[in-house]
Amino acid sequence: MFRIGDRQVLTRGLSVTFWGDFYHNCMIVSWPVFFAGYLAFFLSSNCVFAILYLLGTDPIANARPWSLDLFFFSIETLATVGYGDMHPQSTYAHVIATVEIFFGLSMLAVVTGLVFQRFARPRARILFAQKLLMTQHEGKPTFMVRMANERHNAISNATAKLWYLRAEVSAEGQHYRRFHTLRLDREQSPIFSLSWTLFHVIDEQSLLWNMTAADFEAVDASFLLTVTGHDETSGQDVHVRQAYTYQDIVWNHRYLDILGPNEAGVLELDYTRFHMTEALPDRQVDVHAASVTA
Repeated sequence: MFRIGDRQVLTRGLSVTFWGDFYHNCMIVSWPVFFAGYLAFFLSSNCVFAILYLLGTDPIANARPWSLDLFFFSIETLATVGYGDMHPQSTYAHVIATVEIFFGLSMLAVVTGLVFQRFARPRARILFAQKLLMTQHEGKPTFMVRMANERHNAISNATAKLWYLRAEVSAEGQHYRRFHTLRLDREQSPIFSLSWTLFHVIDEQSLLWNMTAADFEAVDASFLLTVTGHDETSGQDVHVRQAYTYQDIVWNHRYLDILGPNEAGVLELDYTRFHMTEALPDRQVDVHAASVTA
C-alpha cells in the first residue's frame, strides 16, 4: 500500500523487501523511525557479538561471568573507544574483536553517509492553497491556484506546471488515466520569494472548457502541480509537488488578499488568510461560471 497524493494504491505481484532497496527506504522514512531503526540495529549487533565472545574460553580480561560486561565490551569495541579495563586475552577474542571493529567502521561510514544525505537534500518549503478555484479573472473563466514561499528566500528561475489527470477509454475499450498539461498564463517567475498565483484561462482550446462539477466527478479528475527552481540559499535545484482532486475545487470564489500595507504602512503578508476564499459578487459571475454550478 502506498499513496499518490490523496489516492491510496494497493500493489500486488512485487517482491518488495526493506533490504532490497535499503538506501531508498532509509531516505523516505521519518527521522524518528530512522534513528529508532538504527538504535535497534546497533543494540542487536552488539548482542550478537557479545554472544560470540561468550562462546570463547575466558576471552575478555576482567569481564565478570554471566554479566553484561561482554555486551558493554562489544559496544566499546564497536565504537573503537577502548577504556582499557577490559581487553581481549585470547586469539579467539582478538579475531572476534577484529571482525567487530571492521564491521563497526563500515557501519559508521554507511550511517554517516545516510545522515549527511538526508540533511543535504534540497527541500523547498512551499505552502500550497488547500483549494483550487474555478472562478472569473480579467473577465474570463479561469482555473486558479496560489502558493507561497514560506522561507522567503529567493528561488530563481522558478517554473510551475499544472497537470490534469482524468480517466479515459481508448478506441479499443481499454481504461487508463492520462496526464494533460494545462496552459498557464505565467508559468515562470524570475524570483519566487513571496506568493505566486497561477492562472489557467478556460477558453475553447482548454480541456476544462464547459466542464461541470459532475463532469469532473465522472472522469475522476485530479490535478498535479509541480514547481522547480534554483534555491539561492543552498545553491541547489529544488523540486516540489502538490496533488489535488476534483473535490478540492471551489466554484465562483476568489482568494482573499494576503499582501498589503498594515496600519503602520509596512508591507505585510498575512498567512492567516492564505487558504481563505470568498464568493464572487454576482456581477462578476459570468454565464459559464454560473452554468458549471447548476
